[in-house]
Amino acid sequence: MSLGVLRSAVSNICLRSNKKLLSSSLFQSKRLQSSESETLAQFPGAKAEYTQKLDFLQADVYNGIPIYRVMDRSGVVFDETHDPKLSEDEMIKWYKSMTLLNTMDKILYESQRQGRISFYMTNYGEEATHIGSAAALQDKDLVYGQYREAGVLLHRGFSLDAFCDQCYGNSADRGKGKQMPIHYGSPEHSFVTISSPLSTQMPQAAGSAYAFKRAQNGLVVICYFGEGAASEGDAHAAFNFAATLECPIIFFCRNNGYAISTPVQDQYRGDGIAVRGPAYGMATIRVDGNDALAVYNATRAARDIALKENRPVLIEAMTYRIGHHSTSDDSSAYRSVDEVRYWDQKDHPINRFYNYIEKKGYWNATLDKEWKDDARKQVLTSFARAEKKLKPKWTEMFTEVYDEMPEDLRRQKEEMEAHVKLYKDNYPLSNYES
Repeated sequence: MSLGVLRSAVSNICLRSNKKLLSSSLFQSKRLQSSESETLAQFPGAKAEYTQKLDFLQADVYNGIPIYRVMDRSGVVFDETHDPKLSEDEMIKWYKSMTLLNTMDKILYESQRQGRISFYMTNYGEEATHIGSAAALQDKDLVYGQYREAGVLLHRGFSLDAFCDQCYGNSADRGKGKQMPIHYGSPEHSFVTISSPLSTQMPQAAGSAYAFKRAQNGLVVICYFGEGAASEGDAHAAFNFAATLECPIIFFCRNNGYAISTPVQDQYRGDGIAVRGPAYGMATIRVDGNDALAVYNATRAARDIALKENRPVLIEAMTYRIGHHSTSDDSSAYRSVDEVRYWDQKDHPINRFYNYIEKKGYWNATLDKEWKDDARKQVLTSFARAEKKLKPKWTEMFTEVYDEMPEDLRRQKEEMEAHVKLYKDNYPLSNYES
């Protein structure tokens, strides 16, 4: 038998054998499918087993979604493999960002109480959620904040002068006085300007993430919000759009216990916000928001999932709002002083991180005092500069809102111009002339 005939014969045998194997395989597959069809639901909207038990899922059956953490309150790491082991310079930068934010909060809060600015919101107790997450992102990743993410912007290099100018609404304010204080924005820092209404940023962030997906630009979007904002309809729409459109976005929920004066037990009955992630088909993790290392690890891993798998990730950072909601709020009306003191003294994120870097030998009490004195001087210097700057020209009120000025706004501008001319002695002409 020639080599060619032998090859042909072997080929025919293999072909017949493969057909038998294929036929057998298909038969087994059909039997398996038939068996599965008796136990697995075939509905388009569900993949689950059938059961003959009449059982309702009960919310109190579960002991809560676990909270990921890296170190205890004294700064001791539980598992060294979870210590990101970043450089000394990076760790000190984290600490300085947290404490500088804290110093700025104290000075600007007091300035509002003195009537020097109109409004302010502090970030007391939530500093680790800002810095830990900001450090895990790329500088060009797009940030949609709510109104308590000043630390993210600070860590990205937004200057103290820029913070103070915005809160004063002076001529150097990038928003030209059109926004309330703390409504920061900075294109060069990839930080979208804050809006006051709750949750409006969430569907916008999902849309931006979808655009990033189509552009394949190697970036993600992170959207910050509070557990109170998660009760708005916009939050649910954003979750659903991001999941079904498979968008590279991190939804970062700061669960600080209170939506202004409403405690969580009056907001929802479920297990926090993290439980909603799987319901929308999102990868989800709950993290100790007072542990900067845990926030960093979780955000870094979430970014990796969002980017590589093109899908949204939900992070719920459990923390506590030590300060009042804003300068318009008195939290003593709805929570006890003892409760606030407990979180301030026993589980403050800055204290925990201080303990961590002190144990590493990166920081000590002497360095801490020198830095905090310097930080206070920096903030006061920027504050004094901002206070001396004039307000924007009155004409700025009517610009950069509409592409073409509508008629009613044009009439208002004309009325304002007449008013300024009539009472020109009350307006500094160098700043208010048209």
